[in-house]
Amino acid sequence: MLSSVVVLAVAFVTWAVVHSLLASRFSKRWARQTFGPGADRWYRLAYNLFAGVSFLPILAMLAVLPDRSLYTVPAPWDWLMRTGQLLALAGLGAAFLQTGPMAFAGLAQLQGQEPDDPGPLVVRGLYCRVRHPLYLFSTLLVWLTPAMTVNWLASCLLITLYFYLGSLHEEQRLLAQFGQAYADYRQRVPMLLPRPGRCVPPS
Repeated sequence: MLSSVVVLAVAFVTWAVVHSLLASRFSKRWARQTFGPGADRWYRLAYNLFAGVSFLPILAMLAVLPDRSLYTVPAPWDWLMRTGQLLALAGLGAAFLQTGPMAFAGLAQLQGQEPDDPGPLVVRGLYCRVRHPLYLFSTLLVWLTPAMTVNWLASCLLITLYFYLGSLHEEQRLLAQFGQAYADYRQRVPMLLPRPGRCVPPS
């Protein structure tokens, strides 16, 4: 089992490092210098496609590597967890729509949106509750699995760590883009764990 966990960890960390490097300004500048200014409009879409395709081998490893069951939640509690996963999927979809799906996917850039235009700072809806609802709902989705194995536990831990580190990196980029507006938003809204009480977005 340990060897499977090590293989998964190495594969995931490699994917995460490459994914982060490709999101950097250095990689975007290299693409612009190598392929010309038009690369800016294609970069986001190509980045998303590469991230998805390059993650497939990790999913294959989860299917074929030796594994061992840790626990299986019995009925009716397993249905409660699956309901939680459905709610997390719904929240993920709602957060994705609020984020701006066309720009997020890289399609808006192909239709004329400036590649370096971050768009408006979204602070309403789910973003009034937490600063990173996409990470929050994705984390809930992976952890609310009724059948837990050694390999899946290792994957959940790695994914959670990646989301946390990714949120820290993303916030530095957002601070550079939006300045004091994002600094004020960060002071008012929690990162990943929503606080109880009424959500009051800025006017």
